[in-house]
Amino acid sequence: MNSKGCIFMAIKGQKFKHYPESLKVEAIRLHVEEGWSYRKITEHLGIQDKDRVKRWMRKYRECGMTGFKDKRGNPSKIETEQERQIRRLQLEVDVLKKWLQILNREGYRTGTTSSMN
Repeated sequence: MNSKGCIFMAIKGQKFKHYPESLKVEAIRLHVEEGWSYRKITEHLGIQDKDRVKRWMRKYRECGMTGFKDKRGNPSKIETEQERQIRRLQLEVDVLKKWLQILNREGYRTGTTSSMN
């Protein structure tokens, strides 16, 4: 969807260099307010793709600054590193509890010698 819908799709497996919203806003500002050329902006800001600023300008004209908001994922629930660690540890605990239940069901006793001696 493009025609004012402002959704741009990637081709499967395509890799993109991610530029922060602040850099995009600065590039737009330099072009609109300062009159800088696209080439000068890409050199000044270290943007690899020479046509990238042109695409940002087209997106800016179509959608305004809201077109640069990162819409990936669920912004209301961003998992922190600590939450990820807690979730991982809880999964470990659950697996160990199940393993203990299995061992207890099979009659495993701590301190007994193996029957394979």
